[in-house]
Amino acid sequence: MLEILTIEIGSTITKANGFRRARVGAFEHLAQGFAPTSVDAGDVGIGVEEAIADLRVSSGLKVADADIHVNSSAAGGLRMTVHGLTYGMTARAAREAALGAGAIVKLVTAGVLSDSALDEIQSIRPNLVLLAGGVDYGEREPILRNAERLAALELNVPVLYAGNAAIRQQVRKTLEGAGVETLLTDNVFPEVDVLNIEPVRGLIQDAFNRHIVHAPGMARLHELTRGGILPTPGAVLRGAELFADAVGDCLVIDVGGATTDVHTVTDGSLEWTAKMTDPEPRAKRTVEGDLGVYVNARNIVELAGDSEWESRLPDLQAVPQTEPQLELTRWLCAKAVETAIRRHAGVITDLYTATGKRQVVKGKDLTSVQWLIGTGGALTRVPGGDAVLRSVARGAGKHLLPPPDVRVLIDRDYRFSALGTLAHAYPDEVRSTFRDWVQSAMQAWT
Repeated sequence: MLEILTIEIGSTITKANGFRRARVGAFEHLAQGFAPTSVDAGDVGIGVEEAIADLRVSSGLKVADADIHVNSSAAGGLRMTVHGLTYGMTARAAREAALGAGAIVKLVTAGVLSDSALDEIQSIRPNLVLLAGGVDYGEREPILRNAERLAALELNVPVLYAGNAAIRQQVRKTLEGAGVETLLTDNVFPEVDVLNIEPVRGLIQDAFNRHIVHAPGMARLHELTRGGILPTPGAVLRGAELFADAVGDCLVIDVGGATTDVHTVTDGSLEWTAKMTDPEPRAKRTVEGDLGVYVNARNIVELAGDSEWESRLPDLQAVPQTEPQLELTRWLCAKAVETAIRRHAGVITDLYTATGKRQVVKGKDLTSVQWLIGTGGALTRVPGGDAVLRSVARGAGKHLLPPPDVRVLIDRDYRFSALGTLAHAYPDEVRSTFRDWVQSAMQAWT
């Protein structure tokens, strides 16, 4: 019997996954259905119904009484601008909070907003503005000035304030006095070298849930689920967090047709984190918008500078079937994985000081990652995904990559998106389900 149904409304494909409680405290994956996402038809619900119908036909299961949970990226995410005092501190911290919460950061500024920056904000027409800046009880005047300048824009969108706590009420008075909806939360950078991302991320996700209802046909899907509609990237990141809680630090990479997303949950090693120039969040997501095995395939070839593979681009297909098509997609996937993980990973550099040369690290230390997981179509549907992932497990060199003994999993059933969607309602069950998955994989290896 199917008890729980998750629905993922992607930009091109809608997926339905059915689960039941296999034992106390865990879920068993029963069935899956697919359909094209129906944004162009003016109602995403059509694709949802077709995906559920596909699941019913393939499994023979009834879904009428299932507990339904939904995530989506079909509305394209929240357009968001971020404004702090310095790029290295508050602006960067605010951007980290936005990624994974359903936001697309279109502009990041540091310091007092210039006239040209204000013009750019107006041209972007953001769905949400994030104002940050200053450690608690530190810098004040530039932040207050930015609040005044944002209030004068009359954007008619919410402004989320996550800056210096000492002026929180002054910022609210300025914004609300101009009729701006104001959302207040804790400082994203309360102290030097301290990141506080989760409160901001939660408010951005709430804003996403309000925004997503405006996608065609999405409003009626709210009636199907008691948990709201989650952003797909946030669901994957939350799934990765619970996976790490259950079985160890992890890196989850999703290679798609247009983008490659990297999610990591790790604190890194004591050796390298002690040399970091800026703090990194435990849970981090990066999106490489120029790396995709279909829409951005030519860009990958140009980055590689490989004329042989460029000559093979006529074999490119969204769903490869023949061996030449599969070979091309596999090569593109390998290049996307290597490039995306290197961009995500920390870099070791030499810093010359008055007392001599010392090593410093900029970025995320991946050397303590225990699990390397591939999800998405390219890594799960094209043979050789595990070898592609193992090729980047090189440990500490110039880049702080996953270690050579990292364990590799291929998420052929898209577990991270589905289970991440269930994480808010069933966190303990999701952790147990990940443990069961890992135990099954380890038994298969032996």
